[in-house]
Amino acid sequence: MGIQNWSEEVILVDLQPEPNMGEELQAVISMVRDRGNCDVVIDFSEVDIITSSSLSKLLKLRKLLADCGHKLLFCGVAPATRGVFTVTGLEEVFDFAPDKFVALASLQMVP
Repeated sequence: MGIQNWSEEVILVDLQPEPNMGEELQAVISMVRDRGNCDVVIDFSEVDIITSSSLSKLLKLRKLLADCGHKLLFCGVAPATRGVFTVTGLEEVFDFAPDKFVALASLQMVP
């Protein structure tokens, strides 16, 4: 799995393609529940398709983080995958960055 503790406050996930994506997202949800004090950056660079089950897990993760006052950022999202977020209306729900470096840097900026 591509889950790393980037720092004490940030978990960085290099998301694996389906069918492993759901397992990986569930692991991230468990980590966030255990820590409760972190932001999450998910890199979609290896992802070409996303299932409704994985979308559901992403929404669950977003709610868990938002309830604790933390952020979830997506980066490296391919145009076809971004289209899924657009068609489902979720493009307005999630925050996107062009790459993981921009995503990580934006977490360091004061809101």
